[in-house]
Amino acid sequence: MTTRLRPVSSDSRRQSSAKSGRASVREANPTIIYVSGPVVKAKRAQELSMNEMVEIGQERLVGEVIELWEDQATIQVYEDTTGLKPGDPIFGQGIPLFVELGPGLIGHIFDGIQRPLTSLYETSGAFIHRGKAAVALSREKVWPFKPLAKVGQKVLPGEIIGEVKETDWITHQVMVPPSLQGSLIWIAPEGLYSLEDRLALIEHNGRQDEIRLYQRWPVRQPRPIKRRLRPEEPLFTGQRVIDFFFPLAKGGTAAIPGGFGTGKTVTQHQLSKWADADIIVYIGCGERGNEMTGVLTDFPRLLDPRTKQPLIQRTILIANTSDMPVAAREASIYTGVTIAEYYRDMGYHVALMADSTSRWAEALREISGRLEEMPAEEGFPAYLASRLAEFYERAGPAETLAGKKGSVSIIGAVSPPGGDFSEPVTQHTKRFVATFWALDKELASARYFPAINYLTSYSGYVASVARWWEDKRKFDFLAAREEALSILKEDARLQNIVKLIGEDALPDDQKVIIQAARLIKEDFLQQSAFDPIDTYCPAEKQIIMLEIILRFIRRMKEAVAKRIPVYRLMKLPVLEEIHRMKFTYSGDDLGPFEEILHKIDHDFDDLLATGEIT
Repeated sequence: MTTRLRPVSSDSRRQSSAKSGRASVREANPTIIYVSGPVVKAKRAQELSMNEMVEIGQERLVGEVIELWEDQATIQVYEDTTGLKPGDPIFGQGIPLFVELGPGLIGHIFDGIQRPLTSLYETSGAFIHRGKAAVALSREKVWPFKPLAKVGQKVLPGEIIGEVKETDWITHQVMVPPSLQGSLIWIAPEGLYSLEDRLALIEHNGRQDEIRLYQRWPVRQPRPIKRRLRPEEPLFTGQRVIDFFFPLAKGGTAAIPGGFGTGKTVTQHQLSKWADADIIVYIGCGERGNEMTGVLTDFPRLLDPRTKQPLIQRTILIANTSDMPVAAREASIYTGVTIAEYYRDMGYHVALMADSTSRWAEALREISGRLEEMPAEEGFPAYLASRLAEFYERAGPAETLAGKKGSVSIIGAVSPPGGDFSEPVTQHTKRFVATFWALDKELASARYFPAINYLTSYSGYVASVARWWEDKRKFDFLAAREEALSILKEDARLQNIVKLIGEDALPDDQKVIIQAARLIKEDFLQQSAFDPIDTYCPAEKQIIMLEIILRFIRRMKEAVAKRIPVYRLMKLPVLEEIHRMKFTYSGDDLGPFEEILHKIDHDFDDLLATGEIT
């Protein structure tokens, strides 16, 4: 069942006219009786409802009702509450906290409650003033609308009636709101229209409803779909350790936990830059402002490898940095996932980056403490697990109401204090995600990036995406992956022995394992985000790179079995080409890689035949 929002009008949320002392819609407004940080309590609140959006005080600060008891209401405020006092009025809006969905979202940056930061900067400078309002989507800009439906046609919820060219790459589908259906009695001709212009009229049971270029949707309510689908296609990222060893499917869920300095944000930036999703929604939730600055400065300059257009043309940024109000941090991930679902409903594949869910959980903990709720483990509220589940459950591939196929993939960074993965946020997150990319402090300290620990990480999508990999190049993906991982696991066991007796004391068959693992780690898993060639690795290049390394390892084992010392094998000329291949060849032409395969066989055949390196 969907929530019917108040019809859209030009009197949008918190416009400046609302600041000039307009009359309340209620005869007796609720008033403040208690203020504690972002938590406000009000009396005479009988007409307020749960999750209703309210405006507080003469500055009209935005808030949301989170608790009702008799004639009192508890409200969390999404702005700084300094200066609020008992007796200040509260104005109910009659609608839940919502976002505006329409053309103009892509390429822009919003705060946690969808205020456009660019517009606020122009009016208030570098710091947002209390009570400052701005409409999320510009009402002045016009968009080229092309009708796709005809008068007299029966339209259902979610059906596409027209389209707008939002960017060079993204065509924005104008959809019937999920709460509407009926007969199309009028539709606007092709032309330029603003968001407030009427585009269509739908009649149902004697009632007429207007459709405009934008909709409103409550952020805490998932948008409806026809049915869920099975994830089968990988969300390809160009990062070898992720794509080949711990893949994420389109519509899947993943967590990136790691202590400070292990590379969570850089990893998410890499995924945002190179993932083959159609739309990227990046949520900076409680992180440092310089991290969002990096996205804002890099994405307009970087080109998408598929479209050759700036990456910003498929990116939406939600910034609620650590110096912004803590309550808005709690709302920011719902704002982001609602926008992601909206583009999914158009048939796009959307990747959502939440950096980080730990800061979001800390916001829950602070608000819960001010509500005087009984704390659970480490002070987090008892409902932490259910809130995490609600968030990650909004991911998934789906058949939309319009019959299209789209997906929302959610990748959440987790920042456990001290890198302790046993803390509540990490443990609860593991229950709800299918892919776990565990960042390792020791790997990061050794300047080994991405610092994903190949022993503690896992993916639940390996079998689902195997056919996609095998179609790229005729080879056994599962067998190759298992062979490489088994070498890495055996190497981890041998490293404990090496620490005691040294590598030189090992027999040659065990030295081969150590050298083999070193090849896999340094020449395949390790990847430079700053090298113009190595920053993105195509699927075909990943496959043949691992084929080359595994071919060399198998021939090494064969040579050692014939009593050729390992140190002689590590002097083969082809080894230097293996070390350089990830930086030298982009993968557009696989010819150089095929030559390396031939050289491996040539060098080993000569060595086994003559006992000499030629």
